[in-house]
Amino acid sequence: MRAAGGSLCVLALSLSACAQISDRVILLPGPDGRTGALSVTAAAGEVVLSEPYTGVDVTDSRLTRQKTSPGMVRDAYGQLLAMQPLRPRIFVVHFNPGKDALRPDSQAMLANIVATLANFPAGEAIVIGHTDRMGRAADNLRLSLRRAAAVRELLVGAGVAREAISVVGRGEHEPAAITDDEVAEALNRRVEIKLR
Repeated sequence: MRAAGGSLCVLALSLSACAQISDRVILLPGPDGRTGALSVTAAAGEVVLSEPYTGVDVTDSRLTRQKTSPGMVRDAYGQLLAMQPLRPRIFVVHFNPGKDALRPDSQAMLANIVATLANFPAGEAIVIGHTDRMGRAADNLRLSLRRAAAVRELLVGAGVAREAISVVGRGEHEPAAITDDEVAEALNRRVEIKLR
């Protein structure tokens, strides 16, 4: 199977009946409602799924298209889907130039981040600091780590266990917006908080 484009959520099942083994693949919309595309290939050919709730059964290398609905999927596979782990959530907060203090609009997001993290069974946060390309790369690496550490302290202060938070600094190496050196870019002065 090959996946392409946008958000992709696939339900793939192996069904056994007597001596015959079959697989069923159903393309589901992602949490944001978007649907990507999926190619299912067997000896008999290929079927491309690009519409939500379309599917294919693979039996003895034969491909048979299927059409389902949200209700059919819920009725048939609801318990299975409910057992899936929560998808990671990513929040981005921004900083003032050259500083490790959050902008006020980003400070306001912290309560939402903490509340979201409380819904994850493992409750782990990975905090990744970034900078723009102003100044020296080595200084920016240190600044990105200070920014990530500052966000960790804010999360700890809001009740998140310190041991549940990993901190990483990436400096100017993974920009949100590509720029030349010595260009101040607000989108790059950020910390990404990945909850899982």
